[in-house]
Amino acid sequence: MAALALLAGLVAVSQLVLLLAPRRRWPGEWRVPTVAPSTRPDRGDAVVAIVPARNEAAVLPATLPSLLDQLGGTLRVVLVDDNSTDGTAAVARRVAEEHGATERLTVLAAPPCPEGWTGKLHALDWGVRHAPPESPESPESPESPESAESGSTGAASWWLFTDADIAHRPGALAGLLAVAVGALAGAGGRDLVSVMARLRAESFWERLLIPPFVFFFQVLYPFRQVSRPPSDGASVAAAAGGCVLLRRESLAAIGGLAALRGAVIDDVTLARRVRDAGGRLWLGLDPGITSVRRYGLADLWGMVARTAFTQLRHRWSLVLLVMLGLGVAYGVPLLATGLGLATATPLLTLTGLFAWTAAAIPCAPVVRYHRVPAWFALTLPFAAFLYGLMTLTSAIQHARGRGARWKGRSYE
Repeated sequence: MAALALLAGLVAVSQLVLLLAPRRRWPGEWRVPTVAPSTRPDRGDAVVAIVPARNEAAVLPATLPSLLDQLGGTLRVVLVDDNSTDGTAAVARRVAEEHGATERLTVLAAPPCPEGWTGKLHALDWGVRHAPPESPESPESPESPESAESGSTGAASWWLFTDADIAHRPGALAGLLAVAVGALAGAGGRDLVSVMARLRAESFWERLLIPPFVFFFQVLYPFRQVSRPPSDGASVAAAAGGCVLLRRESLAAIGGLAALRGAVIDDVTLARRVRDAGGRLWLGLDPGITSVRRYGLADLWGMVARTAFTQLRHRWSLVLLVMLGLGVAYGVPLLATGLGLATATPLLTLTGLFAWTAAAIPCAPVVRYHRVPAWFALTLPFAAFLYGLMTLTSAIQHARGRGARWKGRSYE
């Protein structure tokens, strides 16, 4: 009992250290600035949005209009229909017509995903290579060999890669551009600006698992560290794939999307390539950039199992280390509390409760950010247990030769 109480105390201290560490704190102030929705970019900062869409007919009516309204209603959007079977392309065209934006929406049909590519990256690459010119007077042709090789077309200086389930508040893209071009005081320009979209957290499983998912992501990739320039010794590179604003020249510098065509964790891989090429990154938040996708337990399980083993470099030793770490950090407080109550041992009970509370405090801001009742922060140990099982599932799937699976595709 004494050893368990001591271990619970050590867990509590480690959680408090995590809470106080500046680089690990929840970056509540790391947000996209508010810019007037009518703001239009300078001619040299034109943007073309690329939206990969595979069976997204259900969400497009709720998200596509918000994208078409960006930059004062001037943004050109390229939606790439990735072999959908639910009428995604027809829905996109109908939404644009109802919104009076038919001329600004281009719908492309991607060919079947070739071997060695992930579906999303192939769709994005198809959109980049075949997007129409940003403006009629642009000298570049979407079919020109030079354009295809460089991974760029038209006059756009920036690519916006955004998922079909992401809704954007008015003025969101103008705010991203303000960060990218260095319009913020003392911020300096950036080559890749990314936002962790606020995920839907309304059902029980979403409330239980979504805030911890974002919390663990932020622990792995502290936003402050990601946003430090390479000259300051920045060693952390990450992005959130739901919303990425990327400088066209930076994409060309890394060899286009073909250079990371097989990456399962495409957003982090892209950020690392850009950083390694000397580019500056920025990763932040915007409560007005949201995902409308609904998640059940099976959806969340599949999402994590798709990438967890890849994140751990396909090493079973790291899987076991993660399982052990989650067990100590979040299982020990529960065990100490339960045994303390069962054996009427006040010291063990209080130590367990203190460790449990200390583990919940760092996650509390993430819970509030997702508009989830505050007490859900105390369910973090149960969420950690499930995430441990998801990680183990990911490793077992790879061991069985199934690889990462997503939207009907399997990647070895």
